[in-house]
This record gives sequence, C-alpha cells and structure tokens, in this order.
Amino acid sequence: MEKMEENKSKQNNVKRPKGGMIAMPFIFSNEVCEKLAVVGFYANMISYLTTQLHMPLTKAANTLTNFGGTASLTPLLGAFVADAYAGRFWTLTVAFIIYQIAMTSLTLSAIIPQLRPPPCTGEQVCQQATSGQLALLYGSLLLGALGSGGIRPCVAAFGADQFDETDPKQPTKTWKYFNWYYFVMGASILAAVTVIVYIQDNIGWGWGLGIPTISMFLSIIAFVLGYPLYRHMDPVGSPFTRLLQVSVAAFRKRNLTMVSDPNLLYQNEELDASISIDGRLVHSKQMAFLDKAAIVTEEDNVKAPNLWRLNSVHRVEELKSLIRMGPIWASGILLITAYAQQGTFSLQQAKTMDRHLTNSFQIPAGSMSVFTMLAMLSSIALYDRFLIRIARRFTGLDRGITFLHRMGIGFLISVLATLVAGFIEVKRKQAAVAHGLEDKPHSIIPMSVFWLVPQYGLHGIAEAFMSIGHLEFFYDQSPESMRSSATALFWTAISVGNYVSTLLVSLVHKYSAKPDGSNWLPDNNLNKGKLELFYWLITGLQVVNLLYYICCAKLYTYKPIQTPTKDAESEEAASKV
Repeated sequence: MEKMEENKSKQNNVKRPKGGMIAMPFIFSNEVCEKLAVVGFYANMISYLTTQLHMPLTKAANTLTNFGGTASLTPLLGAFVADAYAGRFWTLTVAFIIYQIAMTSLTLSAIIPQLRPPPCTGEQVCQQATSGQLALLYGSLLLGALGSGGIRPCVAAFGADQFDETDPKQPTKTWKYFNWYYFVMGASILAAVTVIVYIQDNIGWGWGLGIPTISMFLSIIAFVLGYPLYRHMDPVGSPFTRLLQVSVAAFRKRNLTMVSDPNLLYQNEELDASISIDGRLVHSKQMAFLDKAAIVTEEDNVKAPNLWRLNSVHRVEELKSLIRMGPIWASGILLITAYAQQGTFSLQQAKTMDRHLTNSFQIPAGSMSVFTMLAMLSSIALYDRFLIRIARRFTGLDRGITFLHRMGIGFLISVLATLVAGFIEVKRKQAAVAHGLEDKPHSIIPMSVFWLVPQYGLHGIAEAFMSIGHLEFFYDQSPESMRSSATALFWTAISVGNYVSTLLVSLVHKYSAKPDGSNWLPDNNLNKGKLELFYWLITGLQVVNLLYYICCAKLYTYKPIQTPTKDAESEEAASKV
C-alpha cells in the first residue's frame, strides 16, 4: 500500500511535458488572427493613401516600400532582445501590444473626418493631407514597424521551439511545422485580401481597418492563454557579444601558429551547456583564421577563461555558421524586390482592367493577391502531401529535398513571374490604345483582370518554395542560441529587398523621364508608361542573382553539429545513478 501511494505521489509530481502539438492550437489561432489583422490592414493600403490621403502614386508606393523595409529591419532589435534578455514569449507579447496601439491610431484616422483630407470628386484637384495628418500616419506606421520588430523574428521560431528535434519519440519535425506555419499564414492572408479588402472598398475604411484591429486584439488573447503549455527557451545572454569575443580573441592571437590537430583546440562543455542544448558544434576546416580564438596558451586559464582571449570550438563555429549564411541571405533580396511590385504597380494595373465577375460584382484590385495566396497554398499542400514523398524515393532525405534546392526552384519561378508580367503589360497597353483609352487613366480597359493571374500565381508558387526554404534554412543552420537573430535575417532580407525596390523605382522614374513628359513609371497615367521594361529589368537582375545563388549553394558547407538524443541522455543519466 505504501509503495502504491508512493508511486501515485511520484506520478502526481511528474510535470506534464510542454510544447509539441498540444501548443499548436494557441500558436496557430494567434497566427490566424494576427495575419488577418496585419495583412488586412496593409494589403490595400496603397488605395487608402491614394484615395483617402490623396498621395501621388510614386510617393504612396515609396511610402509603403519604405515602411515595409523599416518593418523588416526592426526585427534585428527584437531578435536581440529575445535572444539576450526577454525570451521569445515576452518579446512577442509586448510587440503585439505595440502593434495594437498602431492599428488603433490608424483606424481612428479613418473614422474621424478631421484626421484626413476632405474627399474629392470627379477631375478636381484633390487636397493632400496636412502635415498633422501625415504625422499621425507616419507615427502609426512607425509603431507598426516597431511591433513587427518583435513579432517577425520570434513568431515562427517560437512555434518551432515547441518541437524537440533531439527526441526520437517525437514524430513531428520542424520542417513539417514550417510548411504548416506558412499554410496557416497563407490561409489567413487569403481571407484578408478577399473579405477585408472587399469591406474597405465597398463598405468603408472605418470597418475595413476596424475589423483587423479587433482581430489583433483577439490574437493577443489567444497567444497569452497558451502560456502554461508552451516550451520556453531561456535567453542566454547577448549572442552578438559572443560573436565579438571570438573575433577579438582571434585577432589577438593572429600571430600564433595554428595547431596541427583540431582536437587540441579548446573545448568546454560546461561553459557551452546553456547554448548547446540541441547539440554541440564541432570543428570545421573553413575560416581557419578564426580557430586561433580557441588555441590555448600559457596565459589562458582553461577553468575560468577570459572569453576576450580564449573561446571554445563551439563558440568559434557559431560565428563561422553565421558567416557561411551571409551569401545565401543576400541572394533572397532581389526576389523580394520583384515580389514588392504586386502591392504597387501590379495593383495599379488591376485598377485599370475589367474586374467584373458578374454584372453587379467586381473583384477589388487589392484582392488580386488572392491568386498569389491560392497558388502558394496549393503549392504547399502538393509539396507536403505528394512532392516530398516522390522526392524522398530519389534523395533518401526525410524532407524530400534540401532547403537549398527548394530555394533554387523558387528563384527560377520568380524569374518567370516578372518575365510574364512584362508581356501581359504590353498586351494591356495595346488594348488601351485599341479602344482609344491611352489618355484616359481613370477609364476601365475592356480587358479581363484575369490576364494578371499568371504573374500573381507564379509569385505565389515562388514564395511557397523560396520563402519557406529560406526561413527553414535560417532556423536550421543558425546556432540554436541565435535562432531569433537568424530568423531576423530572413526579415532583414525582405527589408533590403523593399529598399532596393524603392531605390530602383526612384532611379528608373528619374532617369527614364524625357523632356516630353514621358516616363517608364508615370505618376498619373500607367497607359503611357513603360512598365513592361521595368519588369524586364527586374527579370534580368534576377537571372544574374540566380547564377550567383547557384554558385553560393554549391560552395555552401552545412553546420557541423554533434546532436545528442533523448535516449542517449537517459542512458547517461541512468549510468550515473
């Protein structure tokens, strides 16, 4: 009886394991509401800026791409805070609240007439927003960018943290999670660019921005409710400090002769325990000059090392891993530049075309990205259910193909997307000329908007391959203690891609201008522009980028890691008893 009671008390004291599939309903519920909010807020923002605040097209396009760039740059700050001090859960919670404030203030500007310019009708010159109205806009966008800084580097990584890759009893792998994450995200975006955009165009911007604001509030509640079930990864200090320590130590020992045997380099499992839970990085031959940071000299105290003079092999390899990731990171920039045109010039193309499904219903121009989402969702589903199984037979890999191969396929499809977009623009302008509408920018060209579906769809397929592969690459190949920071690199590539888009648009707009007023990218009449040449310019840049990526992928060395398993850890613990 005493033994039975003792066993029961032991069972009661056993903590329920955290993380895994039990945490997914809360994380995915949060993702659904958060993406519905964010995308519903900004998918049609170009229309809000041009029709409600009366901004010129190029200024509105650059405002949005600059916001997109800033919102993708702030994740570096959010990632640093999450990895070094706060952890991913609390960073996310605070970031959600900041984003909520941003959305609320912009929604108020859509509801209160004094916070936006008076409406204009017909061909009259519209009054642009005052400095105060623009200050509210830019303040809201800035708060949104700060909120994004905490959300973007942490939300995908926090979900992946719920799965322990070292546990052989856990059937779900992180690469499957990333497919699910992107599928749930895509489905939410699909709802945003259909339902929310329709409300904005046909019911009003008060409701059109109010519903996403309410959705963001619900996402915060869903996320916080799951707190007891989450697997939390504790912050382990500044990763940037460790990288700097390795660099300084290697520089200070630059004149030392490299040891003949890598096994003589400094190892300290106790020192690295908190930053090598999923496995210890082992020595690699590349960038041997950094290995000097791990050479032990007579001046070094191996029991309590001065990390500005002596670092372990694991810490040296952390820096090497990040350096190796750099060229692959850079290759993703131009794909984002190409993708960014969907929210600006492609949307303006759609506005000039026949968008009617029936005599009484027409597709909002901002909802054209629904075809991007449908193509992306279909590609993810086909990839997860069929392509992986087929590829697995040939490669023997559990994930079917490597993330580098997956990214390469995405790059190739993106090249086709902008190439096709140029030809479709030629046809659109020919239709405008044929019907005498070349000089009537506000008239609808009798050409179905479904001609734009191929370019939208190809961008969606490209994203299903490249973006998921890119995100998986950063999470998998980064040191485990820097996963928020590495995921921030994914968003930083998006940031730079948006800034490159802004720079490219500005340069093309400036240098393609002619004395007669013609321009590749005109402010007011797309029918008289040369948008197809702009698309083909991006195509040419992407071809060069694809060749660069192939070289980088061939030369890339995967992260060298010695991974412990839960079974091995259990046996080791049992042997110590």
